[in-house]
Amino acid sequence: MSDDFQSRLESAISRGQKRADQKASAQRAKELSEDELRRLHTSFRLELSERIERAVHQVADHFPGFREESLFGEGGWGAACYRDDLKIVSGRRENQYSRLEMMIRPFSDSRVLDLKGKGTVMNRELFNRSFFVPITEVDSDEFTQLIDTWSIEYAEVYATKTRI
Repeated sequence: MSDDFQSRLESAISRGQKRADQKASAQRAKELSEDELRRLHTSFRLELSERIERAVHQVADHFPGFREESLFGEGGWGAACYRDDLKIVSGRRENQYSRLEMMIRPFSDSRVLDLKGKGTVMNRELFNRSFFVPITEVDSDEFTQLIDTWSIEYAEVYATKTRI
């Protein structure tokens, strides 16, 4: 009976060690896939942040007085253009602020590529949107189309509001 116990004990220890080895290799595979996801996110971020800069620059070029800025850091990577106008109505001063901002948010535990856009025209929020897709399912053309669409929408509304 003690030989039986001894063999069962050794088998249990062996199974435990195999499970530990499997967990360790699964963890290594997970870390590798995490690194791969980070790499993918970075490549998409670089490509799309350049597209954002071009689109925002083109909007700003069509409306004199807009200033541009690059956005980078903890909030994400992208670009913005803005202007602050002074309007005098019946002797009263009124500031009117307009801004278009788009950025790709940093990599996070949710493992998505996240495009954030905000548009303000003459102190009124036009849109505040976020579009995200799991990194493994990203279609950069879809993001490019959204960047273009949001920029064009902003330009159309800004042109309308400034003509009134």
